[in-house]
Amino acid sequence: MAAAGAAALTVGAGLGLRAVATGDVAKYGGDALYAVLVLALVVLAAPRLSPPRAAATALALSWAVEFFQLTPVPAALGAHSTAARLVLGSTFNAPDLFWYAVGAAAGALLLTALRRPPL
Repeated sequence: MAAAGAAALTVGAGLGLRAVATGDVAKYGGDALYAVLVLALVVLAAPRLSPPRAAATALALSWAVEFFQLTPVPAALGAHSTAARLVLGSTFNAPDLFWYAVGAAAGALLLTALRRPPL
């Protein structure tokens, strides 16, 4: 259940970031947090995955969503649903791919540290 808490905390961090930041900080910070959220959901669904595998899965899913934006489907769905717009986005942006990798890597490092037994 820690993964569910991490997902909720990540959503809160993303909303907080949007409230206090603008421009590239909000956009790309949000991209990194999106990948962290996906990582938390991957861990929730498959808690036995190693941190590198969980992060790779989260990165692949994040990139899949970004590449899906090359089609008109996400924008069409987002025009009718706020949830679809938040989950799928609407417009492909190549730099997002880098920031998803940053988020997945940061999340993997945190997950590795949290799973280490105490000294």
